[in-house]
Amino acid sequence: MNRLWKRVEIMALRTKIDSYDTGMNRVCDYIYENLDEDLSVEHLSQFAGFSKYHFHRQFSDYFGVGIFRYIQLLRLKRASYRLYFNPDAKIIDIALDAKFDYPESFSRAFKKAFDQSPSEFRRQAHWVSWNEKYQFGGSKMDKKHQAEHLEARVDIVNFTETKIAVFEHRGAPELVNESAGKFIKWRKQTGLSPVAKSQTFGLIYEDPKSVPADKFRFDIAGSVLHEVPDNASGIINKTIPAGRCAVIRHLGSHEGLDTKIHYLYGQWLPESGESLRDFHCFFHYQNFFPEVAEHELITDIYLPLV
Repeated sequence: MNRLWKRVEIMALRTKIDSYDTGMNRVCDYIYENLDEDLSVEHLSQFAGFSKYHFHRQFSDYFGVGIFRYIQLLRLKRASYRLYFNPDAKIIDIALDAKFDYPESFSRAFKKAFDQSPSEFRRQAHWVSWNEKYQFGGSKMDKKHQAEHLEARVDIVNFTETKIAVFEHRGAPELVNESAGKFIKWRKQTGLSPVAKSQTFGLIYEDPKSVPADKFRFDIAGSVLHEVPDNASGIINKTIPAGRCAVIRHLGSHEGLDTKIHYLYGQWLPESGESLRDFHCFFHYQNFFPEVAEHELITDIYLPLV
């Protein structure tokens, strides 16, 4: 009888923990999807199913960052991308979009968060230290994404050979955005791989967690109709070969891509009976942040098969 009650108690505890995790993940999703709205503790705690009197402390203990700081950092993340990748955007407009009433208050908050003013960040972003600000939450914030991949559909398609213009990123994963900025600048200046009419790819050579930072390799690419001439921007020609590929769609932040990749390699591939072809895993980006909100991002992950 004692063993039975013990088992019941354990099951009840697991149910309670799952409910707690679900509530926290629900409120995070809600924040992502409503960054432009007024997000009060009262409303968020009610949405999550927690008491408003304890929610701030619960959120902080769970994710390692306070609720208002979390919201502000997400808004500043979007602002950072607009500053760096949209050089023509006015700082005052970016500040207002980030829910600041005055550009001065935006500049102070940005400087406090990243040790750079908005203007300094636009000129030369310190991406490594910037990325460190977004390491809060750890594995707890990934629980929902870890569960999502179990329901993801994997299709097998015939990929058409595609010529690509490539900027080869070599070095720390945290500096990929710096390389992306150089590729975007080349695209805009030359018009040889226009974003609106071309496809955008990322070719990943290894797991960033399995190699030293200086050994990480990632190609940022755009489709082209003709080979790119020699240039001073470091853009070279490559080809994604034709062939069978397993493809899985990822919805949301690019930070969750590794979960889908691990699922493809670790679960789907052994169970499918398929064999890998001698080409790298690659991404096809269907849209871009901050043109769309992070939760609206669509990325197709391709795994080349024999």
